[in-house]
This record gives sequence, structure tokens and C-alpha cells, in this order.
Amino acid sequence: MLRPVGRPALKLLLACVIVTIGAVQGAAGQTPKSSSKGPIAYRWVDEQGVVHYGDHIPPQYAMQDRAVLNGQGVEVGHLDAQKTPEQLAAEARERAALIRQRQHDAFLITTYTSVKDIESLRDVRLEQLRGQRAAAEQYLESLHARLATLETRALNFQPYKVGARRMPDDLAENLVRTVNEVDTQGRDLTAKSEQESALREQFQADIERYKALHTIHSQ
Repeated sequence: MLRPVGRPALKLLLACVIVTIGAVQGAAGQTPKSSSKGPIAYRWVDEQGVVHYGDHIPPQYAMQDRAVLNGQGVEVGHLDAQKTPEQLAAEARERAALIRQRQHDAFLITTYTSVKDIESLRDVRLEQLRGQRAAAEQYLESLHARLATLETRALNFQPYKVGARRMPDDLAENLVRTVNEVDTQGRDLTAKSEQESALREQFQADIERYKALHTIHSQ
């Protein structure tokens, strides 16, 4: 049988209950700094090679790799170093190159059925370039012949011949135009030779890559 509680004792009991409830509510509303498994610290290395620990990363080390540790000091995560614009640009170029390589690999596998197919296309392309180069050589030869004729005519005028009359404007213009055309066609002919060499190298690389891909797919 419960006995009645006096007013002083009742006040003391209520005070204890209020204090207990407040403590529980305060503990429930407080965000713990860390749990036994949650990250509570970081680990990083300074420029001297010294390992540091802390609950935050100093700004001067934000660019470096750092580890995330749990309550037992065990690494549970890793934060990569912040990359510079140059590093990001280099990674973007690498990704683009990888995409181009994959696309080219798919082209090789789906387009050709054998190495002979690649060699046949190579020979056709090389024959086309040889024809273009032969035509360019013939045209350049005709330009040299025209230039020689113009130079012979120019020798009869100033400044090549003392006391002669001034060179006609049309002759001077033809000389300048022909010299410029000879230079242009000479550069084009050199470019065609370089293009032929590059084409041979490209097809040879395609042949080697096709062989490697064919070996991989046949395994």
C-alpha cells in the first residue's frame, strides 16, 4: 500500500524528474562529435614528409591526398588531392584519346574481315597519292619551263641590261606570279610526299592493331 508523499518530498521528486528529463533531452538533441565507426579525423603529409592528424584539413594542404579515419584510427576513406586546371585538362585529353581509340578499334573490327582488306585499301590510297604526286611534278616542271622563258625575256630589260628600257608591267607581273606559283607547288609536292609516308605508317599501325584486336576477340 502506497503511503501519501508530503509536499516537500513531492517537490524534491519532481525536481529530480525534471533534471533527469532535461539531461535525456539534451543528450538526445546533441550531435555527437563522432561515433565509434564514423570519421573523426584526417591524416595528411606535409611538404617535409611528416604525417599529421586532425579533425580538419589546413587550407595549405587541401590540394593534397588525405585519409579519413574512424574512431579506432583505421582508414575508412580517402580524399583525392584537388587537381589543378592543367591536370584536369590533361585528364580530359586522355579521356578524349581513349574514346577516339575505342571508336577506331570498333571501326577496324566492323569494317575489315582480314588483314588483306586493310592492305588492299592501303594500296588503293597509295596509288591515288602517287597519281596526284605525278601530276604535281608534271605541273611543277611546266612552271619551271615557263619561268625560264620569262627570265630570258627579262634579261633584255632593266635592271638586267644597262641602257635598256624598263621591263613591261605584264612581264614583271608574270615573273612574280610564276615564282610564287613555283614556291607554292613545291611546298605542295613536299606535303604530298609526307602524306604518303604518313599514310603508310597509319595503315601499318592499323594492321598491327587489327591483329591485336583479332587475337583478343578470338580468345
